[in-house]
Order: sequence, then C-alpha cells, then structure tokens
Amino acid sequence: MHRTAEFGIAAHWAYKEANLEKKTSIIVNDDKLAWLRESLEWQKNTENPVEFLKTLKTELFEDEVYVFTPMGMIKELPMGATPIDFAYSVHEEIGHKMIGCKINGKMMPIITELNNGDIVEILTSDQPKGPSRDWLKFVKSSSAKTRINQWFKKEQRAENIEKGKEIIEREIKKLGMKVSELLKPEWIQVILEKYKFASLEDLYASIGFGGISDKKVMARLLNEYRKEHEVEDLEQKIEELVRAKPTKMKPSKNGIYVKGIENCLVKLSKCCNPLPGDEIVGYITKGRGVSVHRKDCINVKDLLGQEERMIEVYWAEEVKAQYTVEIEIFANDRSGLLRDIVKQIENYKVKLTGVNSKTNKDDTAIIDMMLETASMEDLNRLMNSFRKVESVYDVYRKRG
Repeated sequence: MHRTAEFGIAAHWAYKEANLEKKTSIIVNDDKLAWLRESLEWQKNTENPVEFLKTLKTELFEDEVYVFTPMGMIKELPMGATPIDFAYSVHEEIGHKMIGCKINGKMMPIITELNNGDIVEILTSDQPKGPSRDWLKFVKSSSAKTRINQWFKKEQRAENIEKGKEIIEREIKKLGMKVSELLKPEWIQVILEKYKFASLEDLYASIGFGGISDKKVMARLLNEYRKEHEVEDLEQKIEELVRAKPTKMKPSKNGIYVKGIENCLVKLSKCCNPLPGDEIVGYITKGRGVSVHRKDCINVKDLLGQEERMIEVYWAEEVKAQYTVEIEIFANDRSGLLRDIVKQIENYKVKLTGVNSKTNKDDTAIIDMMLETASMEDLNRLMNSFRKVESVYDVYRKRG
C-alpha cells in the first residue's frame, strides 16, 4: 500500500517531489494519466456507483500482465486477461470487429489467458456480428466490459425496450393484476425521476439490458399502489400469487403446462427449439394444438398482432424429456477441427443428431449442429467446452 501510495496511481499526479539528498523525484508518466482519463470515462458509462468503485478497486490492486502488439507496442492488462481485453485496449472498433486471434503466431481461441511476453494479433472482419454477451464472462479489464455493454445498449436498444416492457408486464400479470392498474403515468414519473431516466422507453431499455432490476421497478410501483389503496397485507397477497401453481393439472409429455387447459396437444416449435429454462410463450394454432416458442424467437414478433390466440405456458419441473436444440460454431478452419469439436460431446449427456459444416473464402468455418439434451445446464457446459477447442472463436444457440 505504501509503494502504491508513493509511486503508483494514487501518488500526487502532477507533482514532482525532489529529494535534495538522494537527487530523486516522482514523475507521473503518460500511462498513469491515460489510466485516470479512462477511469473517468468508466464513471460516465457506469450507472451504478457501487459497480464503478468495485471496478476501480480491481484496476488499482489487481496484478498485471504485459503483452505486445505485432509492431512491438506493449500493452498492460489485468492478470488473466484474454485477447478480447487486448483487442479493446487497442481500439473499441477493433474489439467490436474481432473474429479471431493469433498468439505468438498461432491461431488460438479468443478466450485464451494471456501470459507475459505474448505477441497478440487480432483478426477482424469488415462485416462483423459485433461482440457476444458470452465475452463478458471472460474479459478481465473494466474498459472492455464497459465497451461491450455500451455496444449492446446502442445496437439493441429497440430489442431491449421490447424485452423490458415484456418483463414488467409479465411480472404484473403474475400478481393477478392488470397492467393499467400499476403502470399509471404519475407512478411511472416517480420512477423516472428516482432512477434518472428521461422516458419510459429508456426505463424499459435499461430493464431489458439488465442495467436496472425489474424487481426494483416493481417494488417502487407496488409502493405507490399501496399508498393509494392502503392495502396492509399487499406483500402477503403478492407472495401467495407468485408462489401459486396449479397442482391438479398434468403437464404434456414434453413437460409443458398450458394455463387453464389440460390434455391438449402441445408441440415445441422447430424454428427455435425451446429448452427447459427458456422463457416461452404459447400460440393456439388451427387444428394443431398449442405451439410453444421461445420468447426471443423471431417468429413470435409476427404473432404479436394476434393476442387472442396467445396463451400462457410454462415448464413442469418434474418431467424429464429429451429436447432438440440447434447451435452454430464459428472457427478459423484447420485440419481436424470438426473431429476435435465432435469429440467434446462424448463428455456430456448430449446426443448429436445432425451436423453441417462449410468454409468461407476467408477460411472461416461455420458448423451447424443439431443436438438432443435434457437440460439447459448440460447444453451450456458443452458449449463452453466447444469454446475451448483450438481455433473456435464463438458459439451461438440459434434463435430461430
């Protein structure tokens, strides 16, 4: 602590303290000033002050690793940093356009932990898909996390608004209340002022993105409701409604409850292949029972104008079944790539039912896999193992 206070970033920044006897001085270099400027930028982009202090402490005291660009420029990163951290330390756009990397001249997964002295080269694309949310699980530097989060806020604002709105309306319906009962303009204004949002859309976008918890918003709305209605046992009533589940109804063979309907035909939609744990919606088809989709399925948007045919559905915990899921793997092509990927499946309770692979002109391999699994947990573990295979730089689950 003494060394950090005397010679580190906590020292007097612009002050040169000369020691007349030892002829020494403390001089602030450009790197430290750059760190201070970067820290101020984090503060602007971070809504939660507690989160900002946490990341600031991490940058202050965490061990560091020193790596090089192909041109010999040195980059200082937190210990455990990956090429993703490196890419964002070079430039924000480099990080957003990243599709792969080379470490010491060899193709490596982008989640590889960097060591002192590594030479890192970032591969980019002119038509990138942008960062993946999974990157947030692996990056160590606060600047990289901030820039990835900012990208999602900007690029997916419309989607986040819709998602946030759905979350709030779903929570209200869970309580057995009408949306109009809680989303009164005067109560919404209280929340906007409390959390510094300019509009209801900004609030929805933040909920959809995860910037603010829907529980906080619901708690504030219910507080306003209680003031007006003076319901003393409101919390108890809410708790009972939230916990209430139909115990007499039987789920379908594929583990789905349909609200208010028993023994009806239920089919899992092949366009998005929902799994237990996914948020789902039901659509009453003509003569084919209830079709179940993931909430983020692109086809659900086409059904939004037919609310009268939508019905609540949810997963039954006690039913165990096998579910089909489709994933997409992106990698830099090499000999033995497909063999190494397929080999990972042996270690998990997942069955491979189909595979299709193609290679683009830029030597990027795209592998589509059809799998059967009983749980989201097994699938997530398998996808993480795919990401560790040499040359693989991203794995997605298809949305439909």
